[in-house]
This record gives sequence, C-alpha cells and structure tokens, in this order.
Amino acid sequence: MRKVFRFITAVLAATLAVGFAHAQGAQSYPTRPIKLVAPYPPGGTTDIVARIIATQLSESLGQPVVVENKAGANGMIGHDFVAKSAPDGYTLVLGNSAALAASVSMYPNMPYDPIKDFAPITLAAQGPLVMVMNATLPPKTLKEFLAWAKERNGKVNAGLAGVGAIHHLVTEMIKLQAGVEWTNVPYKGSAPMVLDLIGGQTDFGIDNIPSSLPHIKSGKLRALAVTSGKRTPLLPDVPTLSEAGVPNVEAVAWHGVLAPAGTPPDVVAKLNREIVKILRNPETVKKLADNGLDPGGNDPQAFADFIKSENVKWAKVVKASGAKPE
Repeated sequence: MRKVFRFITAVLAATLAVGFAHAQGAQSYPTRPIKLVAPYPPGGTTDIVARIIATQLSESLGQPVVVENKAGANGMIGHDFVAKSAPDGYTLVLGNSAALAASVSMYPNMPYDPIKDFAPITLAAQGPLVMVMNATLPPKTLKEFLAWAKERNGKVNAGLAGVGAIHHLVTEMIKLQAGVEWTNVPYKGSAPMVLDLIGGQTDFGIDNIPSSLPHIKSGKLRALAVTSGKRTPLLPDVPTLSEAGVPNVEAVAWHGVLAPAGTPPDVVAKLNREIVKILRNPETVKKLADNGLDPGGNDPQAFADFIKSENVKWAKVVKASGAKPE
C-alpha cells in the first residue's frame, strides 16, 4: 500500500510540475526575439501588414519581432518554412488567402497542409483587390478594356502576383465571364508584378490596393474596378466589377498570423491577446484603412474555422473557372 501511495504521490507531483512549467512558460514567453515570416517580397501588402504588427508587438512583448521575407512559389516557401519550424512561438507567419486557401485545390501536392500544419492565432486584415492597367494604353474603362482585348485576339498579357492566388482566380473568372483570352504572366508577389506593369511588359493585373495605390495616384496605372461588393473609400470613383459590367465576381484578400502546429495553447493565447489589442488600436486601424484594409481580430478557433470555409469556397471557384498552374 505504501508503494502504491508513493507512486500516486510521485505521479501527482510530476503532473503538477509539468502544469507549473507550462504556466511559467506562458508567463515568461517570450525570452528571445521572434521571427515573423512574410512569405512575399518587400513592398507588397503582406509585407506592409507584417511590419505594422511586428513594430507594435515588439513593444507589447518586450522582445524584438523581426520581419523576414521568404518569397517564392506563391508564398508556399515561407509558409512551409514556418510549418516545419519548432512549435515554440518564436517563428510565426503572416499567412494569406493565397497560400492557405486559394492555391490548395490547384496544387494537390503542396508541401504543407494549411489546416493540419498550423496553429491559427488570428485573422489580421482583409480588403478588396483592384484591377489595374498600364495608363498609356487606350482603354479608359473596364468595358473598353475588354473590347480592346477581344480585338487583339488574345495578344494581351495579364500580370499575376502569384499563380493560384486569389488574384489569379479573379483574373480567370473575369476571362470566363467576359469571354476574352489573354496570356498570364506569373510573378513572385505584387511588387515585381507592378513594376513590370508600369514598365509596359504586361498590360493589366489584379493587385492588392496598397501596392498599386501610389501608382494609381501618380497616373502610371489606371484603376478599372475593385473586386469587393461595394466601393472602397480609398478609390471612391472606381466601380466594382459588377458595376463595371462583370457580375458574379467578388473577392477579398485576407492575412492572418499563424504558428506551427503543436505550439503550446497558452503561447497561442498570449499572442492572440496581444495581436488583437494591436488590431483594435485606433492607430493600427487607421494604418490599415490607409492601405484599403479592414482589421481582423478573432480568436484562434474562429480563425481556424474561417480558413476551413475559405478552402471550401475557393475549391469551387477553381473547379468552375478551370484555373490551372501556369
């Protein structure tokens, strides 16, 4: 009986020790710098949002939060790097709708599972895309552009910020609805796509508003339509796709913070609390609004459910549009 008692006492002590260690871990975390991976080149929307969050998260956690750009394969390289990192809360990713939802049905052999390989922390921001064209081309409206494209018998180049991204799928949906052909030219993110668009290497593209807005204002790019159901305050004179004559095509791009699967729940909860505070900060709300984005700020389970629903939604779009990797 004494041996049994000693055994039970030892088990209880070990259990309490583990619980105490977890509690202490959550209280002391973080004790060193955190890496926030932005899986696209500098200058694009993902990079902008990552730096907005990282700056304030560094202050609230008392440790540096360093943004590291890991571009390539439509964001999959950066996401895969984080999925395979140690689940200790020191490597995070600013994931997005392309690599976590839109691309999934197009790439059956993705190196990671967007549902099983991540611990969602919170939705960070979401906003519409904008269809832009090189301003030196003759069309002034979307209808004129589509008519011009038809006349050119497919000799039109569409810049893609990423193959399998929402930008790509919206491009394919417009092509399908309008009955127009063009050649897709893929890029590793918005920034290089916009540079070539301005330079005349491509004719038009679907882009995140932040990376195209300065060039729309300067007159180098012409905005033809936004992809949301209603107009955005940043471009009040630019119609929605439906208003411009292409109905039934609507989409918003989103970004969210995730950790590798297996990250301790208390660490995920702490990161969620701190990032949600940042997203509700009036200064952050204004910075996001200035970039055409609405703040997120849901809990980990709600974000996980959202990612699952987005996978279902975009799988249907891929099937309907017939979109394929270029």
